[in-house]
Amino acid sequence: MDYYLNIGSNMGDRRDNLYRAVVALTAGTYGSVTSHVVESEPWGFDSDNRFMNIGLWLASDLEPQEMLDRIHDIERRLGSASHRDAEGNYIDRLVDIDIMAIDEMVIDTPTLQVPHPHMAERDFFLRPMMELAPNWQHPISGLTAAQMLEKLH
Repeated sequence: MDYYLNIGSNMGDRRDNLYRAVVALTAGTYGSVTSHVVESEPWGFDSDNRFMNIGLWLASDLEPQEMLDRIHDIERRLGSASHRDAEGNYIDRLVDIDIMAIDEMVIDTPTLQVPHPHMAERDFFLRPMMELAPNWQHPISGLTAAQMLEKLH
């Protein structure tokens, strides 16, 4: 399967955090490509710490829930605590890994939504996705990342 992930960091050595996440995620896969780094303001919360994000395409035989479990394990191993505070609000984090898309799949379960439900609202998702998969189309809207980005701005 073709997985399109987004990795973000806004604490510590952000570039090194991204690098360590890419190394962990690509181990045992059949191929991978990373996008350029995108810097952005935090989305959904206020912080003085800007994010660095990178897109990652990887080919893997893992089923979607297995990939999600692997992502959560990698986030924990890299030292990332919860992405939300006690009230459920977003907070600063060392590493945040999101599944943006898996091929043209649509998944809607309590633990996994694919494509990512906020993809069309996040510049830092769309710019790397345009670079990694310019012809990919959202399986529900039919829009490419470039078309979603155009609607966003």
